[in-house]
Amino acid sequence: MATINLSINGNKYVVDADPKTPLLWVLRDKLNLSGTKYGCGIAQCGACTILLDGDAVRSCQLAVSVVENKKITTIEGLSENGDHPIQKAWLEYDVPQCGYCQAGQIMSAVSLLERNPKPTDEEIDSAMNGNLCRCGAYVRIKAAIKSASNSI
Repeated sequence: MATINLSINGNKYVVDADPKTPLLWVLRDKLNLSGTKYGCGIAQCGACTILLDGDAVRSCQLAVSVVENKKITTIEGLSENGDHPIQKAWLEYDVPQCGYCQAGQIMSAVSLLERNPKPTDEEIDSAMNGNLCRCGAYVRIKAAIKSASNSI
């Protein structure tokens, strides 16, 4: 076990954890930030996507020791009232069906729009590649991202 300092959603945390523990499990099990989901466990589905210093990364394969003192943003830290432009567009375009992948999808979309506020269809496809949606809501996801890009 080690003492690890984390900066998550603008708050400071000190956790005792095995340095090799995936960040996902520290978020969910130690800090009760359960919006980040476990999907595949091998960083292939995108359900566990968070922002690390603004970049979309998979938290299921990211050792907690690697993220010490970096800026971590989870779905819970995106906005206090669910009023981030992406979250609003998600509702406007009725994106979620089962909803399981949505936190990861949203975090990837936020990272994209922070780097590129006016992405092309191809840039959206590239940025969202690897975020799997078993319900097939890809058309609405792309429409919501394009709509949110007009608000940012």
